[in-house]
Amino acid sequence: ILGILYRNITLKSFWKIAVDSAKMSGMVVFLIGVSNILGWVMAFTQIPQAISDALLGLTSNPIIILLIMNVILLIAGTFMDVTPAILIFTPLFLPVVKTFGMDPVQFGLILVYNLCIGNITPPVGNTLFVAIKVGRSSLSRVMPYMLWYYVAILVGLLMVTYIPAVSLGLPAMAGLI
Repeated sequence: ILGILYRNITLKSFWKIAVDSAKMSGMVVFLIGVSNILGWVMAFTQIPQAISDALLGLTSNPIIILLIMNVILLIAGTFMDVTPAILIFTPLFLPVVKTFGMDPVQFGLILVYNLCIGNITPPVGNTLFVAIKVGRSSLSRVMPYMLWYYVAILVGLLMVTYIPAVSLGLPAMAGLI
């Protein structure tokens, strides 16, 4: 509305923006609805409990379990969009991390961090390819620089995963946890 008042947007372009927004919102609501159904089915069939038992059956070492979860989430993040992946993997892995006392805020940060790394990683890497297109570049020109970036963000991921103060320090100082 402000865009129309400031004459940055015409009524015709406003209509197109509204239609595009409705389509995107409809898709997100549909994904959330389907994931809720999937969550109910998984709870009914006790899939999260089976995955929790399987992971905890491999090892009781939280460091190894978190490493396995990171690998699974990184791989999933390269092929899936972030929102549906969060809706699918949260009920699967949250019971596992609760068994060894991890704070849900830290788990949420680990989950989102992993999936966002996947979002900038080939072969799918939607965000990476959009950035390449916007920057009028190519994958072959960008990847040598991205390799150093991947090293840095993987170090950050390991810090968030294994040093709780990194992910919980700021919320604790704000009195949120």
